[in-house]
Amino acid sequence: MESLSGLPEGEKDIVTEKDMEHLLHLLDGKAGELAWQNQMEKITSNMTYQAWRLEPESGPIIYRSRTVFEDATPELVRDFFWDDEFRCKWDNMLAYYKILEEFPQNGTMIVHWIKKFPFFCSDREYIIGRRIWESGKTYYCVTKGVPYPSIPMNEKPRRVEPYFSSWCIRAVESRKRDGQLSACEVSLVHYEDMGIPKDVAKMGVRHGMWGTVKKLHNGMRAYQLMRKTTEAPLSRCAMMAHITTKVSVGRSALPSDSEDSGSEEAGNERHTGITRNDHHGLGWKWVVIGGVAVVCGLRSGLIGKTLLLGAAGRLARKR
Repeated sequence: MESLSGLPEGEKDIVTEKDMEHLLHLLDGKAGELAWQNQMEKITSNMTYQAWRLEPESGPIIYRSRTVFEDATPELVRDFFWDDEFRCKWDNMLAYYKILEEFPQNGTMIVHWIKKFPFFCSDREYIIGRRIWESGKTYYCVTKGVPYPSIPMNEKPRRVEPYFSSWCIRAVESRKRDGQLSACEVSLVHYEDMGIPKDVAKMGVRHGMWGTVKKLHNGMRAYQLMRKTTEAPLSRCAMMAHITTKVSVGRSALPSDSEDSGSEEAGNERHTGITRNDHHGLGWKWVVIGGVAVVCGLRSGLIGKTLLLGAAGRLARKR
């Protein structure tokens, strides 16, 4: 018997340990001879944000960021990123979402997204597989594009491939330096091919990134308030975030704000040792910076009309 996706019934290895290792590899700064370029550094009263980018000779630009939320727990932030129902309330790009399949054995999900894009592009479609690994209250959340034969690719909305957006969530010491792990750090790696020329994408990210981060931060705080003040049941997506695969990850701390992420030494002594132990109990309970920031930048009016018109002409044949 087969599931809707064409996978054997009960098949749950859509997002695998290799995908988690890929996330760890990029977070460790291991990107061959290429160097990460500083993109942004911002500090507010209750959040710190840093971002870098990597430009391979081929393929999409890779973005990496480190966000520290003061007075937030990893579990809350984990649920927030997984909660598509609540995402629709703060992310006005997400026009549609649907859970296509879920695998309670290890929490893997397949979800269908459609995102709104600027006037000169068609909307973009995503078929996303996602899964969470847990190592000592550190959460490795992996999302990537996956095939799904029952939803064939069409010209519109355009399917985004490749797509990889994954993050590590853990408790860290507050900037108060009081020895309390009362802050939450999110280390993100994101890349996707949206069919937008690289120069336009880079310009959009540069102009839209900070606005996007602030919008996401506001969404997270609203989610935090909702969870404190209401007793409404969690959404299905947030409940699935509690089903994780337990692993043992032997590695030193992720890069901090004091490290030079572009240095050759970054991550040279880090290693990964994964011991698989699926957690079957149902304890019910990017941030897509690349794509969101590009579109926010293109919509913000900060990019000149000439660039927009030029991009429209180039995209006319691609969209």
